[in-house]
Amino acid sequence: MKKILVPTDFSDHAEYALKVAAQIAKKNNGEIVLLHMLELPGQGSDAIGSGSDIPEIMFFKNKAIEKLESLMDISYLEGIPVSEIIQFEKTFEGIINISKKNNIDLIVMGSHGASGFQEMFIGSNTEKVVRSSDIPVLVIKKEEGEFSVEKFVFASDFTDEIKGSFAKVVEFAKKFNAHLNLVMINTPNSFKSTEVSNKIMQDFVSNFDISDYTFHIYNDTNVEKGVLNFAKSINADLIGMSTHGRKGLSHFFNGSISEDLVNHAQRPVVTFKI
Repeated sequence: MKKILVPTDFSDHAEYALKVAAQIAKKNNGEIVLLHMLELPGQGSDAIGSGSDIPEIMFFKNKAIEKLESLMDISYLEGIPVSEIIQFEKTFEGIINISKKNNIDLIVMGSHGASGFQEMFIGSNTEKVVRSSDIPVLVIKKEEGEFSVEKFVFASDFTDEIKGSFAKVVEFAKKFNAHLNLVMINTPNSFKSTEVSNKIMQDFVSNFDISDYTFHIYNDTNVEKGVLNFAKSINADLIGMSTHGRKGLSHFFNGSISEDLVNHAQRPVVTFKI
């Protein structure tokens, strides 16, 4: 986690994310890349592109520069290398593209979530980033104060397909000296006995260098509620999930538990692409 991308729209939620990113950067001798996206009609290039002499573009660009420079002077960023990028592009696409171009290790985003018709038809930029990013995404929902991860919940079905992403989960947990609470959620439509569930989890973790963890089996009406209720029951600091990154109609009909958690959880959520 040496290079952390923090997209900002200068809102309170974006600042919550920046404060957390600053703490992570300080602990890991890392740096922060501050990104502000400007979505203007008809503009497909970056802020220094061929259309940058248009007064409207220059006005918004200069305002963004002023705000970014003010952010960079904030006391909690002192001692952290911080760079700034202003990009003319659709927000979630720009975040994905910039993260790839700059070899980002972690994206930290603020989100106030979405619900109802907004969630069904629009979703949030954060949700779209979670769906599309190959890089772990940490979503911050509220002011966190001191960001520490002692109790890290990771919910999964612990099948072979998540082995690649789980290696990143283990690495993430070790960075924070976190205790991993590995939980399998039992639902009426997908029920396994305690004996079977324990064996699945034991066989799974035997492939990894991991010692600070415990197994849990939690029963609930659906997986999302189970994850949220289990995390609440142990007062977890962080919820982790693997995401398939489904798109289009597949995503519409199947949904994504990770994206639903990003919208509905009040605790921080970190996602890892399968």
